[in-house]
Parts: sequence; structure tokens; C-alpha cells
Amino acid sequence: MQFIEMSGKTLLKLLHDDEVPLAALRQVGLNDESIIRVNRQGDIEIRLPHGWEVIGGLLGNYEERIRRNTGLDWA
Repeated sequence: MQFIEMSGKTLLKLLHDDEVPLAALRQVGLNDESIIRVNRQGDIEIRLPHGWEVIGGLLGNYEERIRRNTGLDWA
């Protein structure tokens, strides 16, 4: 599976209002320093002490938004 990793701060910049509610992300522990990864299907995962946990998903043209905001490609 391929991912693009980013900080929580970067994820918050590229989210659209109709995707994952900010309150829900904060509830699972998302902050600016969180380690986040998104797979090609748009699933958002956060790195927690015990491993990765899916916390939501992106919609629409997320692939271009991610590449533009991170400067990274799928790896």
C-alpha cells in the first residue's frame, strides 16, 4: 500500500469542511505535531503509541491537494 506522510498541521490545512469534523480529529488526539499518513484511497491514519489508527477519509480531489501541500508523491 502507498502513503503520503505529513504533520497534523499540514492535514488541517488541506481538509475541506465536508470531510472529517475538526472536533472528531481533536478527540482522537490530532494536533499540529501528530504524524499522519493518507493512503491512495483517501483514508487518514494517525500514528499512536500502539500503531496506526484510521481516523477518517478525504473526498474529492485529495490526491492533488496532498501533493501540492506536502511536495511529496505516493511511496
